[in-house]
Amino acid sequence: MNKLNKTACLIFGLMITLQSSAQTDTSISVHDPVIIRQDSTYYIFCTGNGISVFSSIDMKHWKKETPVFKTAPQWAVKEIHGFKGHIWAPDISYHNGQYYLYYAVSLFGKNTSAIGVATNNTLDPSDKNFNWVDHGKVIESIPGRDMWNAIDPNLIYDENEPWLAFGSFWDGIKLVKLDSSLTKPAEPETWFTIARRARNYIYPDSAAGDAAIEAPFIYKKGHDYFLFVSFDYCCRGVKSTYKMMVGRSSSINGPYLDKEGVPMNLGGGTLLLEGDKDWNGVGHNAVANFNGVDYLIFHGYDANDNGKPKLRIERLNWINGWPVVSKHENN
Repeated sequence: MNKLNKTACLIFGLMITLQSSAQTDTSISVHDPVIIRQDSTYYIFCTGNGISVFSSIDMKHWKKETPVFKTAPQWAVKEIHGFKGHIWAPDISYHNGQYYLYYAVSLFGKNTSAIGVATNNTLDPSDKNFNWVDHGKVIESIPGRDMWNAIDPNLIYDENEPWLAFGSFWDGIKLVKLDSSLTKPAEPETWFTIARRARNYIYPDSAAGDAAIEAPFIYKKGHDYFLFVSFDYCCRGVKSTYKMMVGRSSSINGPYLDKEGVPMNLGGGTLLLEGDKDWNGVGHNAVANFNGVDYLIFHGYDANDNGKPKLRIERLNWINGWPVVSKHENN
């Protein structure tokens, strides 16, 4: 082999190596993933320093992108003492010609929390117009004042108006109407409790307690709204017990009823998916439709990898008006 061919082979091999190192399959480690597509590229946003981002052209092989924030948002550093830039549970959607990215800042196990929002004209980092603009705090919870926790945001529209679902532990999942800017609650403020679990009130109001419910995501299918939440415990590796529950309502503000007719704000919820021998727990899901197919995106704790949190994407089918996970039929 002559020198020219050897050089070409080396360059080609290097290109393949670089390409492979930039991509992995759906075993990428994530927490609280949400997905969106711009043009032919899929983007995942998830919990991480500055908000972690991955991109893919096939929903199978993922490239890690630069985080949304290079430095911690200064409003959050001032509001949440002890916050150092690890941002939770983003929610991404497209409205009014812009991408809206809601995110949570919090102290673990406390409702010293706030939800912020940033916007961008594009999700493509190579686009000259790519620039995240942070709009600061949308809503916050304060220990001793609020019996709810301002984390895990999800933006959803009814026929005319925007709403923000959020919440974790305490008194459950809240829904608040936003104004047209999508950056603050509408006036007069309109609130609902749309899901909760019974709380052992021996806990002080400042403690999370044992009412383990969080991660709301509302998805409209036909004429109905479906509220997905996660019960039990995340973030414990092989001891995680996360599972996904769902309820249905004809109105965005509920009541959301399970299959037995029990309202979710009275502790109801129909099981969608739970852990098994391969996954210690599964939860914090989003739902997206691509090319007419509904997908459930979430993280699971891999029982075969020391409970490491990993990305899962499963096809979501509908039987008798209820969502059903079709395992291993994704993509």
